[in-house]
Amino acid sequence: MKNSPTFASDARVDPASHAGSQKRRARHLLLIATAAALTLCSGSAFAGWARGGTAYTGRGEYQGAHFGSCGGGSCSHAGGVENPWGRVATNSGTVTRTAPGQFSNSGTAYGPNGRSVQHAGDTSCAGGSCTHSGNATGPNGKTATGTDTVTRTAPGQYSSSGSVTGPNGNTSTHTASTNCGGYTCNRSGTVNTANGGTVTHSGSATSVAPGVVVTSGTATATSGSHSTTVVGGGTVTSSTTVVSGSTTVIGAPVIVPPPPPPSTTVVVAPSPPPSTVVVTPAPPPPAKTVVVAPPPVKTVYVAPPPPIKTVYVVPRRAIWIPGHYVGAVWIPAHWA
Repeated sequence: MKNSPTFASDARVDPASHAGSQKRRARHLLLIATAAALTLCSGSAFAGWARGGTAYTGRGEYQGAHFGSCGGGSCSHAGGVENPWGRVATNSGTVTRTAPGQFSNSGTAYGPNGRSVQHAGDTSCAGGSCTHSGNATGPNGKTATGTDTVTRTAPGQYSSSGSVTGPNGNTSTHTASTNCGGYTCNRSGTVNTANGGTVTHSGSATSVAPGVVVTSGTATATSGSHSTTVVGGGTVTSSTTVVSGSTTVIGAPVIVPPPPPPSTTVVVAPSPPPSTVVVTPAPPPPAKTVVVAPPPVKTVYVAPPPPIKTVYVVPRRAIWIPGHYVGAVWIPAHWA
């Protein structure tokens, strides 16, 4: 198994060109946002959400913006993504509640080259489980189909499974599970592709403030002996805006269907980055044991002191010396 490279953009960019690129992307995203907002605000009332973010990959930065609104038992969305080369892909659609626990969806996705994919599907929910079936038709008229089932297995815990069949009859399957507790939901899953490859993914979403959710995720694609890992994350900010009007917004439960299956099941492997070389440091030399011998103890013999001699001091007579000067110093009278 080869080492799994992690995508990370490390290209050095000229500050002036980078600033110009950011301005162009901001203008493109502003156009996307304006078009989506005008589409969703065309009704007499607009209660919706908006989000945007940046994904950093080995090929560059991808900027995205997405908007949605609900009213009259339907929810609509519109958004787009701009690639590092300034080309934009958009997607729009609508989910409608047709009966208790029954929903239908339809929409259109446009690629950067202008070609479109039409997608539609139906969702049915009952007994803690929702099943979705849908199809997508590409610009060449070929259709892919898919089915998914999501089941609530315990409070805050869900499992899902499904399959996608391409126009050529090849089928890919997928399974996943989600566990929510506190302010965080964790998910993980596996996709088995029609060509024998495997894609494993995991991630989390955490609410850090009202209307603000931080996401992170990792996906690893394995084909034969080669694997590639992509790490991503972002921040989702939601808001609600009401435009003057008297239309009542129906708070019906909305099931957001999974993305439509592609017209053809194709696993595109990104260009491999330079091989990762791991240099193992040389082991440190073995520690040397140093034994310090204590200095030898010398025996010192101390000779006893000589015998004490008795000394007789003959007292002398005291003499009185009167006061006198010694140079300029006066010496008082004293005995000597």
